[in-house]
Amino acid sequence: MEEVLAYLLGVGVPRVSRPARRVYEESARISTGVRSLDDLLEGGIEVGSITEFIGEFGAGKTQICHQLSVMVQLPKDKGGLNARALYVDTEGTFRPERIVQIARARGLDPEKTLENIIYARAYSLGGLEELLSKALAEVVKGDVGLVVLDEATRLVRASGLGAGERARAYAAIVSSLEAVAEAGSAVVVARQVVFGDGVRPAGGAALDGYAHLSVFLSKRGSAREARVLSSPWRGGVALFAVSEEGVVDV
Repeated sequence: MEEVLAYLLGVGVPRVSRPARRVYEESARISTGVRSLDDLLEGGIEVGSITEFIGEFGAGKTQICHQLSVMVQLPKDKGGLNARALYVDTEGTFRPERIVQIARARGLDPEKTLENIIYARAYSLGGLEELLSKALAEVVKGDVGLVVLDEATRLVRASGLGAGERARAYAAIVSSLEAVAEAGSAVVVARQVVFGDGVRPAGGAALDGYAHLSVFLSKRGSAREARVLSSPWRGGVALFAVSEEGVVDV
């Protein structure tokens, strides 16, 4: 039996068994810190799944990513996982001073909160691939409960690759994100939109359906609207705002 299992794993057939503790942990959720968003997401960001936030610049994607990087550090009875976050940044939009503001609003020590966020900037597709591999290793170690990729398409769109090569690059990114989620982390992805014949998510068909849950963010005056795009059971709309304290209910 051991030889058969070793062979199956060697040719790429995944191990179907895993500890019951891991299954229980993957049923947990990270609160966004916003009641309306949590209601829309049926409790928050699901562990063991990929959740993407799609929207134009200023719609709130990065703000949510920052806030989740703080929220995951809270105790479980306060909506967190008592875990660290790993933040992969492809656009240079991570702001430690924003983390400080959000941490203070939540009654957390800003310095300790920053220490519990592993920050990595990806400048190339090769660098992104390496960072996602390291993210998987950190999750397997057991102290990282959230992996953020902000933003998913920039490096591919800026690479000058042909359509086929872009599709393969996206497939590699998705495969890495799926491995991170399967290892037991919540995965949150920010994704830009492109304009032309209407507004559509960047990446096109190459990224259709990869996320377990897709949420579209848009501006509504001073507020922001979150709408579920794809989910087998969820629906509805949530309104929120961005303030000095972070992402908040309207």
